[in-house]
Amino acid sequence: MCALVPALLALAAAGCRKEKPDAYGNFEAEEVVVSAELGGRLLRFEPAEGERLAAGAEVALLDTATLVLQRQEIATQRGASQARTTEAQAQIGVLQAQLATAQREYDRTRRLYRAEAATAQQLDHAEGEVRVLRERIRAAQAQIGTVREEASGAESRLAQIGEQLGKSRVVNPVAGTVLTTYARPGEFVQGGAPLYKIADLDTLTLRAYVSGAQLASVRVGGPVQVRIDAGKDRLATLPGRLSWVASEAEFTPTPIQTADERTDQVYAVKIRVPNRNGMLKIGMPGEVILPAAPGKPRP
Repeated sequence: MCALVPALLALAAAGCRKEKPDAYGNFEAEEVVVSAELGGRLLRFEPAEGERLAAGAEVALLDTATLVLQRQEIATQRGASQARTTEAQAQIGVLQAQLATAQREYDRTRRLYRAEAATAQQLDHAEGEVRVLRERIRAAQAQIGTVREEASGAESRLAQIGEQLGKSRVVNPVAGTVLTTYARPGEFVQGGAPLYKIADLDTLTLRAYVSGAQLASVRVGGPVQVRIDAGKDRLATLPGRLSWVASEAEFTPTPIQTADERTDQVYAVKIRVPNRNGMLKIGMPGEVILPAAPGKPRP
């Protein structure tokens, strides 16, 4: 009885090969290229090809010495602006007190002038004192407005530098495996330059093409069987789930079929397949076995 088991398995594998696939395709992954948002020298760069990274992990650090110096300089300027504002406000307080005294003197001189107890020259002098003090107050208030604008500009520049400093730390956006690295520690990188490519290899996507006649067997979210080469003339069958169907037909892509068959129009489909034990690789070919259409047994 035990001797029959290998023979039965061999027959099953042979039968699986005889079943004609409904579609062919290649495996792909949702690859993400992570770039540097800020230009500078890489003080630290941790991604290595084949390494798994968690989402949210800090993986690189750019040199920010220049930004730190700029922040210190702007912070000093902001402090000076705040000191000038305080000084101008104190000056306005003194001038307002002087204006109140000058206004009382002007009112008293005007009454005396009406009573012919003061000269026109004395009245003009008192009025001039009031006018000068008011002008000085307006000038001090304008100075405060200018200084406040400078302080506001300094705050904006500090906020921008703070944002840039935050961008100096590169955070991995998605959990996955590093496919390729484009940088090394110590290198100078430009803002927007790619640092590494990462993809989640726990589940790969088989992109295949089906004919219009096969659409009846295609249902988004439905189960699909996928076969891959397992070596020694054997096929391994894996469970998959159809995740996407193209809304428009296209001609069969060149690498998929013969020249004659490329004249036919097909629909692209995507099938998500769990990558158990890392069997699946990006670019690996695969075969698709669709479920039978309702009311139609498989041939």
